Amino acid sequence: MILYAAPMILIGLGLYAIMFKRNLIKIVIGVGLIGAGANLFFITLGYREGAVAPIFTMAPSTHMVLPMPQAAILTSIVIGVAITALMLSFAVNYYKSYGTLDSAKGRLKG
Repeated sequence: MILYAAPMILIGLGLYAIMFKRNLIKIVIGVGLIGAGANLFFITLGYREGAVAPIFTMAPSTHMVLPMPQAAILTSIVIGVAITALMLSFAVNYYKSYGTLDSAKGRLKG
């Protein structure tokens, strides 16, 4: 149960940043924290006490960690980087348009 404390803390901090911060950069960091927490959660699901990584071929098959979460997380990391880059490009465009990164101050006029 203690294994799941770090993912819960990361996801909680990310949700706090998304819900209560108005600065777009802090919101992007919050989304990154949620992604890191989700990745860490899936890695901990595959954890086994005293097990070795599945790349060692001489290890007994009963003492290996699950390889599928590790493979899925590699894909998730790449997708997370692309999403972060997209959100940061939106933040740059927002700053160019409104002169601020505060999401409440840059509303459309008219």
